[in-house]
Amino acid sequence: MGRSSPSQTLRRADLARPGSPPAPSMGVLREGLCPGLTQEMIQLLRGVGIKTVVDLVSADLEEVSRKCSLSYKALVAVRRVLLAQFSSFPFNGADLYEELKTSTAILATGIASLDKLLDSGLYTGEVTEITGAPASGKTQAGALQRIHVVRVFDIFQMLDTLQDLRGSISQQVTSASGPVKIVVVDSVSAVVSPLLGGQHSEGLALMMHLARELKTLARELGIAILVTNHVTRDLESGKLRPALGRSWSFVPSTRVFLEARQGAGAPGSCRVASLTKSPRQPTGIQEVVEIGSCRTPEQSSSLEGSKP
Repeated sequence: MGRSSPSQTLRRADLARPGSPPAPSMGVLREGLCPGLTQEMIQLLRGVGIKTVVDLVSADLEEVSRKCSLSYKALVAVRRVLLAQFSSFPFNGADLYEELKTSTAILATGIASLDKLLDSGLYTGEVTEITGAPASGKTQAGALQRIHVVRVFDIFQMLDTLQDLRGSISQQVTSASGPVKIVVVDSVSAVVSPLLGGQHSEGLALMMHLARELKTLARELGIAILVTNHVTRDLESGKLRPALGRSWSFVPSTRVFLEARQGAGAPGSCRVASLTKSPRQPTGIQEVVEIGSCRTPEQSSSLEGSKP
């Protein structure tokens, strides 16, 4: 089993605001990427269709050497350095499992039926998404009473805030109530949707950069990421679906869809939560989630226990 080296995320200054040229790809061969990779070598490699790191490390270097009139020994040396910089390193599966057991925590939401749907709660190291229409109850959880709120109004402010948070957690700066264990983004579509379509050609790239930042925070710092998302109506089927499209659908490990409970006598604060994506539970299962005045005694006790 392989473990990837920590991803190299772009800093705030490297991001291009709408209208600016996009940042270069980390996988493209360029001068200075590693010792021995000169501009002359790059031009010769491009002449035979080798433009990226993947192209070079997977190529037959003897054949490349003949076609480009480059030193086979120099090509081998460059490939060795690139593999050291960009490849995954072998890791024993048993050791990885033991590390996972000690580093993963499960955070209860305070709502018993929702915790059951999530296989006990929110898992650190993962991104969980709750999606639903406005007023569907996406932000109604007892744990939110202990959340420190930071207001942001665009994706650049959000990325700044996440970078600041990364620094704070890395330096073991904790809140008054203890270490940071969860980050809630409410709502991700509010800052991403204005960038998609229209004249903002960089919108998709910025959305995926935000996705990488969230997943890196979850994985490297051992915290749970909870995002809320709006819904849109599918033009063909007429059904509601999570906003931000297919590209975003690969970001959360777990996805829950909330909708109002239908039927006579159903309290207005009751919702049906459907599990649409999960690494642990079968998708399609549902639970009735009771919010506010509909809480059961068991849920009320759980919420009381989560208060500061």
